[in-house]
Amino acid sequence: MAPRPDDINKDIKEGASSKVDVGAILRKKPWITALVAALILAGIILLYIFLPAVANRAETSAIIKIPNNATPEMVKDSIAKYLGDKYASKVMMMTIARKGNPHKRHGAFEIKEGMSPMEAERALSVGPQKPVKVTINNARGTNILADRISQKLDFSADSLINYLKDENNLKEYGINSEQALALFIDDTYEMFWNASPKGVTDKLGSHFKKVWNDQRLEKAKKIGLTPAEVVTLASIVDEETLKMDEKPKVARLYLNRLDKNMKLQADPTVKFALGDFSLRRILNKHLEVESPYNTYKVTGLPPGPIRTVTVKDIDAVLDAPQHDYLYMCAKEDFSGYHNFAKDYSTHLNNARRYQRALNERNIK
Repeated sequence: MAPRPDDINKDIKEGASSKVDVGAILRKKPWITALVAALILAGIILLYIFLPAVANRAETSAIIKIPNNATPEMVKDSIAKYLGDKYASKVMMMTIARKGNPHKRHGAFEIKEGMSPMEAERALSVGPQKPVKVTINNARGTNILADRISQKLDFSADSLINYLKDENNLKEYGINSEQALALFIDDTYEMFWNASPKGVTDKLGSHFKKVWNDQRLEKAKKIGLTPAEVVTLASIVDEETLKMDEKPKVARLYLNRLDKNMKLQADPTVKFALGDFSLRRILNKHLEVESPYNTYKVTGLPPGPIRTVTVKDIDAVLDAPQHDYLYMCAKEDFSGYHNFAKDYSTHLNNARRYQRALNERNIK
């Protein structure tokens, strides 16, 4: 049966009379008003803090390096350097809100393009480190090597030099402190920015061991050299010629001289002894330098490598083809290749042609 109009009107009147008078309640209980106001204020504050923390985005990627014993201000300055003061301020505001302490970490951490300040704070406070790429290439001496590596990592060049001077740190690789350069094979390595000199040496030492597998060790044994001595010879060969196809031939020439107990008489060792690789012409006065690296005065290999080398340079020595050449001289056409000779008189003729070419070009 459908409801009668009188019944409907009655229900409406009863419902109206049962409505809550909110205004009356708030007047009787003012603490509710205060609570509502506080909640609204808290909401506004949270909106002020977290909306920018979520809405703002990093305009580019940046590696933030945090040194030992950093301060919050140092972290902020580092972020601002790459992403601006405004973004840095919001990231630091998030560290307070989330109770993060990125300044207590030591390492390099990445803020990726598009990250919000909240995400950036998390990356700095608890995120993984971002590896740094360190390239070893043509380092002529331990000092130069240490200086280049220290520019990429968070330690001084002297700390690495001193670590390599302690032969106890190199013993497991079968090399001494003068041969330390042999451990650093030319390549690009990934390391953590906060790596120590020991960590770097361990990293490079691990690669050294992989390069010197059983096959290469056996080849070195056949030519009567240790791995460090092979690298030493490879470093001389690499300075003698830039032509990869000529390196094995040059390597065999020096191996022939070693077998005959002849002085190597390698010009690059004189340049190393003088500390001047810019020399284009080695004169008699240069040959008089007193140094264990001057192979015009000392017999055999120098104490250690005169530069870092590649694996290909090492293999050029280990796989050097047999021949009877004992002398070589740069070609007079300045092609970068050499004239080779088995006897000294032929070598003198080659040398005269090259010297004439130098004189014609006024190269001194």
